[in-house]
Amino acid sequence: MSSMTSPYRIIAVCTGNICRSPMAEVMLTDAFAAAGLAGDVVVDSAGTTAYEAGRPIDPRAARILAANNLTSDRHTAREWRAGWFTERDLILALDVDHYGWLRASAPDGESLARIRMLRSFDPALQSKDPLEQGIEDPWYGGHADFAAVWDQVQASVPGIVEYVRSAIAESISESLAESFVGTIAAAPGEDAPLQLRNSEQVRSIS
Repeated sequence: MSSMTSPYRIIAVCTGNICRSPMAEVMLTDAFAAAGLAGDVVVDSAGTTAYEAGRPIDPRAARILAANNLTSDRHTAREWRAGWFTERDLILALDVDHYGWLRASAPDGESLARIRMLRSFDPALQSKDPLEQGIEDPWYGGHADFAAVWDQVQASVPGIVEYVRSAIAESISESLAESFVGTIAAAPGEDAPLQLRNSEQVRSIS
């Protein structure tokens, strides 16, 4: 996030952007709305390939979402763009191949730090190696496979919401501190020790 007024941006990434990542996008969007963060967080998704670009969500994924009162009829698959490494605050890989691809493509250390396995936010898996945190492609399977994707994403959703809530709070705190210190520094007649004391006070309550 570049400022207090900028939304926190998340992108979920799978292979074709018609099954796993749009499910995660819709589920997270709903969760942030339920948490009162709809205006503070924007979630989207993409695929590491252009195989399915322009196509709607897989009907089987749409059925799972609809069964849980979530709508996905406006989704259109798209391929990942390099510029999103810097335009997204959190990049969620759905499986290990996406994680590896994103890390190999990241242009710098800051971009690398934004990449996480989605299931690393599942309390049951957060201490595991990324190789154990993947969500298998349900495209070759049936209803049970898409239901498994739902369950795996859902187990990670609360952790992601809390992680983002904390990140937003920290960003707001830092912005307020910078604004406060800047106001003190600009005030006529103030000396350096007073600026320092106020800066330290802000840090102590942040």
